[in-house]
Amino acid sequence: MKIKPLADRVLVEPSAAETKTASGIIIPDSAQEKPQKGKVIAVGPGTKDNPVTLKVGDHILYGKYSGTELKHDGGDYLIMRESDILATI
Repeated sequence: MKIKPLADRVLVEPSAAETKTASGIIIPDSAQEKPQKGKVIAVGPGTKDNPVTLKVGDHILYGKYSGTELKHDGGDYLIMRESDILATI
């Protein structure tokens, strides 16, 4: 990955949206919810006051409207501050 986040930012690859319910009903694309979990792809060095506690490969939960969406090399990613991340899985 050639993207290197700055300061306390984290690059996240969102998980795929659910396409089927637990009972087996297929959900159309227009009704699928935006995923709120993903995998950390790259982390910035942190700041003097706030070092980054996440590492590459961590699975995380984040807020529904967190981060900025970007496309790179055919993939969809989010870049967000570490403070926007709610928990690790």
